Amino acid sequence: MKVTQAFVREGRNSGIMKEQLDENYSSWMRAVNLANILFPVVLLFNTVSIGLIYWFGYRFLGLHVASLGSLIAFSSYIWMITDPIVDLSSFYNEILVALAAAERVFDYLDTPATTVDSPDAYPLPRVQGRVEFRDVHFGYDERVQLFRGISFSVEPGTAVALVGQTGAGKSTIINLLSRFYDIGEGRILIDGHSIADVTLESLRGQVGVMMQDPFVFTGTIADNIRYGRLDAGMEDIVAAARAVHAHEFIEEMPEAYESPVMEAGSNLSVGQKQLLSFARTLLMDPRILVLDEATASIDTKTEHLLQQAIRRILTGRTSFVIAHRLSTIRNADLIFVVDGGRIVESGRHDELLQRGGRYAELNARQYADIS
Repeated sequence: MKVTQAFVREGRNSGIMKEQLDENYSSWMRAVNLANILFPVVLLFNTVSIGLIYWFGYRFLGLHVASLGSLIAFSSYIWMITDPIVDLSSFYNEILVALAAAERVFDYLDTPATTVDSPDAYPLPRVQGRVEFRDVHFGYDERVQLFRGISFSVEPGTAVALVGQTGAGKSTIINLLSRFYDIGEGRILIDGHSIADVTLESLRGQVGVMMQDPFVFTGTIADNIRYGRLDAGMEDIVAAARAVHAHEFIEEMPEAYESPVMEAGSNLSVGQKQLLSFARTLLMDPRILVLDEATASIDTKTEHLLQQAIRRILTGRTSFVIAHRLSTIRNADLIFVVDGGRIVESGRHDELLQRGGRYAELNARQYADIS
């Protein structure tokens, strides 16, 4: 609605909606008219049949061929035959609506999953967090390859930052690591285990992902934080909220951690939803942590506090951080500069600046834009 109003599309969108409503109205009225025809036809057939039975029965009674009981029995049989048909005709519209809904439901249920466990998949054991991409090829479209043999290795406990222009392939790397998509060629290994050979549940249970666009569910604040770990107690939930500095705003809500969250978090700001999503990810205690612009919608003061919490959280974990603001990844152990589906540079912040390459160019351009 905001986009519609901002671009002054009310009139045009109202016209599109009217066309769809008119089409729906026409289809519905055709069904209603058909039902209105079907019901009288069935009723007429029933009435005519009963009339013929009584007419012939009256004549046969005089000839002593049929008895009065037989006549009544036949008329009852006619009602038993036609009553279900009459009922069916009265529900014709409802049947059409149900069939249309059922068709969409079964189309959805029959859609095959694109990423599934292999027949001999095994649970991924508790990992240290060593991640390796070996000659990985991938494309969202088979005809257009994004990655053509990308390879890198990350040791356990390393904080890796992924930087580059929009569309370079940063988010794709973490999507492949979480196996949201299957690669075409190559292998992705965690502690030597190919992610294609382990169960999705065990893999994603050890890879915590904090997306740029957080999503919260209808329920309570506590329910949203424990979403990835249902056995978590209130002490664990509060500890996770304190670690990401969400406890303060939660305590200010009417019912604190039992405060209801409206649909899609409409009663929370984007920053508050991001903090809840961060607490939810932290509570999972993942061995590998992925942060995709995790502080994009948080004010400067909260971001400063959250960055301190992030440094504590990342200790001992392998992490992949996607950040457009290069100032947020200065302390990363390793920075990958992604461009055109390739890692064109890697190193620490100071090293990459001294090289004067792509990273130095991105850094200079960003500070030039700020000034």
